[in-house]
Amino acid sequence: MGRRWRVAYLARVSAGEPYRPVLDVVAEAADDVGVDPSLAAELGRRWDELEPWPEVPEVLGEVELPIAVVTNCSEELGRRAAARLGVELAVVASTERAGFYKPHPETYGLALRELGVAPERALYVAGAPYDVEGAHAAGIDVLWHDRARLRGEGEVPALAVIDSLAHLLDQLHR
Repeated sequence: MGRRWRVAYLARVSAGEPYRPVLDVVAEAADDVGVDPSLAAELGRRWDELEPWPEVPEVLGEVELPIAVVTNCSEELGRRAAARLGVELAVVASTERAGFYKPHPETYGLALRELGVAPERALYVAGAPYDVEGAHAAGIDVLWHDRARLRGEGEVPALAVIDSLAHLLDQLHR
């Protein structure tokens, strides 16, 4: 049920509409799949209990380049989640601040502008299919971290698809 809820949420945010409060969208997606919408508020209350994937702090700690995060969260939730990574990020670009959810080009553009990096000098690590296409359309090379196994049939415009962020450093060296 949780996977269906996530897919419904991803469908809603990837529709290209302007940003609305993320927990409202999460509640609407819950209702779409028969999950109690009040669980979205519960998610908000328990946000600081979320943990990054186990390898993330170590891997990101080894990256010797400025790191930005582009998140579909609100500004507040995005910063709180980023703080749980245990590494310093150069930029936390929320879709709330950009005004649109990913895959709208403005979301990626905000991060690039704040990093001071041209699209062709960046690598975007995506976590969802629409995000792969959005970053690619913004002119950014993409590595797809498909840990949730969302990849279906067909090609995606990614340099590679990995199932663990532990493979990121190998990809950066290429």
